[in-house]
Amino acid sequence: MKEYQIRRSENVPASDPSIGRRMSGGDHNWNSKVVLLNGLKSDSGKFSSSCKGAHVGKRHMWFHKNVRSIAYIFVLVGFFFLLDSLMVSIFDSINLQHSSTSKNSKGLKDDRKVAHTNKEKLPVKMYGRLLSLASSALTEFKPKKSDFWKEPYKQASSWKPCADRRPPNPGKHDESNGYIMVSANGGLNQQRVAICNAVAVASLLNATLVLPRFLYSNVWKDPSQFGDIYQEEYFISVLKHEVNIVKELPSPLKSIDIEAIGSLITDADIAKEAKPIDYVRKVLPILVRNGVVHFLGYGNRLGFDPLPSKLQRLRCKCNFHALKFVPKIQEAASLLVRRTRKHDSARSMLDKQLLGNYMPNIPSKHHEVARGSYRYLALHLRFEEDMVAYSQCDFGGGESERKELQAYREIHFPLLIERLKSSKPISPEELRKLGRCPLTPEEAALLLSALGFKHGTYIYLAGSQIYGANSRMQAFTSLYPNLVTKETLLTPSELEPFRNFSSQLAALDFIACATADVFAMTDSGSQLSSLVSGFRTYYGNGQAPTLRPNKKRLAAILSENSTIRWNDFEDRVRKMIEEGQRVRVRGFGRSIYRQPRSPECMCRT
Repeated sequence: MKEYQIRRSENVPASDPSIGRRMSGGDHNWNSKVVLLNGLKSDSGKFSSSCKGAHVGKRHMWFHKNVRSIAYIFVLVGFFFLLDSLMVSIFDSINLQHSSTSKNSKGLKDDRKVAHTNKEKLPVKMYGRLLSLASSALTEFKPKKSDFWKEPYKQASSWKPCADRRPPNPGKHDESNGYIMVSANGGLNQQRVAICNAVAVASLLNATLVLPRFLYSNVWKDPSQFGDIYQEEYFISVLKHEVNIVKELPSPLKSIDIEAIGSLITDADIAKEAKPIDYVRKVLPILVRNGVVHFLGYGNRLGFDPLPSKLQRLRCKCNFHALKFVPKIQEAASLLVRRTRKHDSARSMLDKQLLGNYMPNIPSKHHEVARGSYRYLALHLRFEEDMVAYSQCDFGGGESERKELQAYREIHFPLLIERLKSSKPISPEELRKLGRCPLTPEEAALLLSALGFKHGTYIYLAGSQIYGANSRMQAFTSLYPNLVTKETLLTPSELEPFRNFSSQLAALDFIACATADVFAMTDSGSQLSSLVSGFRTYYGNGQAPTLRPNKKRLAAILSENSTIRWNDFEDRVRKMIEEGQRVRVRGFGRSIYRQPRSPECMCRT
């Protein structure tokens, strides 16, 4: 066998190894044959020499006598030749199978690797039974008609906007105490709150406000400034009777090192939701002494109560009247709204305020006929990865999802991780019972179906990328397939001016949600949801319903997924939403941007 292997390695041609092996085996046996014949010839020679002079016939007799032995030798040589060929064939077959198996095994591993890489997450469903019941309810021949396209309480229409009325004594003084600069942080909605708080503080301190600037955030990654989002001249004009506003500091003050003279005010200097007296005591002396102060990273730094009514009204005037989006945003947003409604309609007060002249007007008598089934519901679904990870809740995605969210927390929320190490942990189940978990797309779909919104309802989805993408949205789209976003409604060329400008994109969502026939939020703590619902209250004339689920109550209802009847589920969800729609006057300490029904903002007729 060693000789065979050596010969095979020496004689195998590159083109066909099996042929080489057969030839090698053949040569070996042919040589063996020659050796045997030579030996026979030698023996024959010895026999001849010993029988020299004998009769020729004796040689014939010898051949005749030994012919069987000679034949046996030839047969034996042939047998070895065939045996060798057979063995070569067997070894070739084994090697070929081994090679093929290795290639197949490697290919299978590669295929599995590719499949694992490209594999999409399977749909996640936490409430399979309720989803099935909802699907049956929505596909009934005559499904229930939803009552939630309209405000349930008539008192809502008795409140009218009036924050823009000019007060008899504006309180504006000719001589200013100095200049207030503001650098607002956060996204579009946090910046909006900061702007209007700064307007109120400027009035409080009798200061001149420099148009606020927006800090660049590594989260939002948007370089937009005030003039890229809001109309500067309009803002200055609307507030000119109450606050002095300029676009930039006077030249003599531009070269001053604000921090060096002690005029830089940070969050460490002013408490969250500070009272007016805090500004008078801490900020006013610096302003008078240096002529300028700079609020760095300014945001929610002015409380809602107690606050003089004129400052509260000024906040409302700023938010609901002075901050008007630039034409570029209005024009793109009008395309969104018109394509979602699929018709041109009479302009509402919301349309006029948010879209200006970019929304075509038609007579009101044609409005109801035109709109028909093309009303749309806007949904702000707060289920982005950061929101999901920060909540520490369980969303039914299994161990892999829990590890993924924990890894995200460790990278993006190190302070949260440190705080959790020194505090008693709360289980995901308890967090859900307390109403601290953001609603999943599946839960939002069940909510809407319980309220009677039909399978064909057009839904505008606002917000960022949904965590889990299709694996999470499949449950929603199975009940409500007519789902649209700004990315699906606008062409790439129409979206191009807004790419890489997250605040401007958020402005499109803001307008699409505020002007919708119905607005549904899933997280009442969201700044966008709060501001949108406030706009709808202020300009809606009692005809712009907003759906606010109570997450704690909804969690209790959904916990009965395995036993609750569909009719009972509908009744309990409806009662929950109706209670959230009751007409209430703003309570003490509540946000006036979200709940403008107060004497400072709205007038009751």
